[in-house]
Amino acid sequence: MLTTMTGAASLGLPGNSALAQNADSQYSNDRSYMVKLLEKIAAPVLSNMAREKLKANFLLELSPSWDGRNRNVAYMEAFSRLMAGIAPWLSLRSDDTNEGKLRAQFTQQALLSFTHAVNPNSPDYLFWQGESQAIVDSAYFTNALIRAPKQLWAPLDLITQQRIITEIKGLRKIALPYNNWLLFAAMNEAFLLSIGEDWDPVRIDLAISKMDEWYVGDGWVADGTKFHFDYYNSYVIYPMLIEILEILVKTKASFPRFNPNDHLAKWMLRIQRYSEYLERFISPTGTYPPIGRSITYRTAVFQPLALLAWRKKLPTNLSEGQVRAAITAVHQAVFSNPSNFTKEGFLTIGFVGHQPSLGDFYSNNGSMYITSESFLALGLASDDSYWNSTAQDWTQKKAFGGEGFPKNYAVTY
Repeated sequence: MLTTMTGAASLGLPGNSALAQNADSQYSNDRSYMVKLLEKIAAPVLSNMAREKLKANFLLELSPSWDGRNRNVAYMEAFSRLMAGIAPWLSLRSDDTNEGKLRAQFTQQALLSFTHAVNPNSPDYLFWQGESQAIVDSAYFTNALIRAPKQLWAPLDLITQQRIITEIKGLRKIALPYNNWLLFAAMNEAFLLSIGEDWDPVRIDLAISKMDEWYVGDGWVADGTKFHFDYYNSYVIYPMLIEILEILVKTKASFPRFNPNDHLAKWMLRIQRYSEYLERFISPTGTYPPIGRSITYRTAVFQPLALLAWRKKLPTNLSEGQVRAAITAVHQAVFSNPSNFTKEGFLTIGFVGHQPSLGDFYSNNGSMYITSESFLALGLASDDSYWNSTAQDWTQKKAFGGEGFPKNYAVTY
């Protein structure tokens, strides 16, 4: 097995952490490392919001180029983005292991946090009104509920459920730009469909039609009418499109202009092709190109690979051991820098470490919690083959090590 970081100290973990006990025996594999890192990222947000203390204790950091929007959007970004990434792991059953106990603890904190998020009388009521940014992070909020409905939606009391539905429907008044934002509105409608609520098929139809129109070929989708070489195919376009289509297939929704089953099959091939590029971007040491806007979203770049691993849909030419080793190496390369976190444990703005000048005009430290989207494979149980297959070198490691590796050719689908 390839060498990974082990022990609580390598992550700068507090000594009283639930998983810091018996670190030498527990942190000798990739899953343990990823769970420990996810705990470090998630604990400050969930522990504070569960106690209605997130706004009180989360000191905001704004990009130097901040455009002046209401800074309260940061709290919604932090919670919603974190929950979208952690939801698959929370969807696993609890057990008596340290990981299972931590998962149970985080699930209870998450349920309290969802309740506070839509309670107008709570100090941690989120910023649902007044800024178009709300529709962006409402989609991560609903995506989390879609990813773990039994653990995060079903246990909520009826008042909280109705408040969530009301807030989501209230965002329909926001005018959307013709880019990846169309998928945020579509995700919300897919959520409403999934719970048997009234939903707007036009918003879903528009988003899917535009993604078809903006597909430029060989696995890449333009973000609007012009192609941008950045990672928004990873942050938004592919994961949300695939999961929206999955809801349509599951609910047997019908549309006059497309067949959800056919579309899901087509877009699954395309996300697999795009993910082949992502895997090839990873250098022998786990670094990857800092390309385009929003590079401070860190490891969220690899959300499609993590999603396909979780779905057991990785491309046939990428083994589970290869992808797991590569993704682990990426996280080690990024998160080995302690300045990724404040002294209170919250994420900072940066690519590798604290680099606020890399933030965009919409960037705040709440935005950074989208990095949790690279942890989706934790939705696979610890005994799954993904976590137990032999670690293998990834493409660039093979290439620069003088080993044989497959060549790469364009596809026509």
